[in-house]
Amino acid sequence: MTTTYTITLKNCAFFARHGLHDAEEFLGQRFFVDAELEVRPLRPLSDDAIESTVDYGVAFQEIEKIVTGQRRYLIEALAQEIATVLAARFPQISRARITVRKPNAPVPGVLDYVQVTVDHVV
Repeated sequence: MTTTYTITLKNCAFFARHGLHDAEEFLGQRFFVDAELEVRPLRPLSDDAIESTVDYGVAFQEIEKIVTGQRRYLIEALAQEIATVLAARFPQISRARITVRKPNAPVPGVLDYVQVTVDHVV
């Protein structure tokens, strides 16, 4: 029997400058990321070894590097890059579901945030 489980990093917050409009790059804003990582451990969980799983501290650092790095016009592209990088960094990830929230999206109305979710199945 194969064991799988999900590691969730919820509401990771970063200041960045993504968006289509010049003002978004100039002003910047907070972005929030959720990462749901479906994991197949490399060794039995009873071994209690970090090497068999996804080190969520390292995963957080990878997400931070991406979000605070190169500007993206689309949060869809940002979410996809996070999913791709995490799946490459951790071969035990079989599925990465990445959600990016942008609370101050430039829309002509009032809303809490715009959110995009990308499902990356390995």
